[in-house]
Amino acid sequence: MSTVELTKENFDDVVTDNDFVLIDFWASWCGPCRQFAPVYEGASERHPDLVFAKVDTEAQQELAAAFDIRSIPTLMIVRDNVAVFAQPGALPEVALEDVIGQARNLDMDEVRKSVSEQQAAQEG
Repeated sequence: MSTVELTKENFDDVVTDNDFVLIDFWASWCGPCRQFAPVYEGASERHPDLVFAKVDTEAQQELAAAFDIRSIPTLMIVRDNVAVFAQPGALPEVALEDVIGQARNLDMDEVRKSVSEQQAAQEG
């Protein structure tokens, strides 16, 4: 499956309408981003059940700012509208596959419970 280009106009729809979205924050001038691109594309072909998306941080500065992206490439994984992974740096193929596997194996009920508990602790 080819990657989806995310913009501020389609971001919410793509993330809300899909259970598992990988997002690559990148820029055309970034050497590590160009090195990571074929690794990311390869993973998208091996995992056709997942949505692979890209955010061009130059064209979509508001999105990059909203997620406090300070280093690129940054990979983020969103499951069930919860960001479960975010890390800057170009991952090698083996590491990317490992991260995808770990994200697939998360118990999202436990993740949501943990997020709720953290929010409650911050509020009270």
